[in-house]
Amino acid sequence: MKKVLKVGVIALVLGFIVLQFFPPDRTNPPINDAETLEASTQVPADVAAILNRSCSDCHSHKTAYPWYSNVSPASWFLVDHIENGRSHLNFSVWNTYDKKKKSHKMEEIQEQVEGGMMPLGSYLWIHRNAVLSESGKPNYKFSHLKARSVFTHPEIKIGVPK
Repeated sequence: MKKVLKVGVIALVLGFIVLQFFPPDRTNPPINDAETLEASTQVPADVAAILNRSCSDCHSHKTAYPWYSNVSPASWFLVDHIENGRSHLNFSVWNTYDKKKKSHKMEEIQEQVEGGMMPLGSYLWIHRNAVLSESGKPNYKFSHLKARSVFTHPEIKIGVPK
């Protein structure tokens, strides 16, 4: 029994080492400034800070990969998460969305934030500063206004050039 356990542990360790030689691509796609949210929308600085802190890692081409993104299989999980997030909503290509799609995305943002589904719990384990709450923390404004209110804030003009 001890020999089987020892062989099993050695196989797992060797498998883990081999996985390190097959990392996923973590290259951020290039950003075309004309396609970004900021190109068509006047986003107040405080709202931009919240979007950068709580959304941009998975919903833009500005992902800041943490140290553990260098370790497989965590790297595969992370890259899959980011690709999935970008496929649903990507602030780096926001200006390529038509008006109807932008409106629909705003509704989805509101539903996801109000429902507590975004940011993802697995993201918040490590990124505690990304938590959206209504408890008076620095991120109160986003939670209080909710996503739709942020994007219909009087200072924000969706699709209207700055």
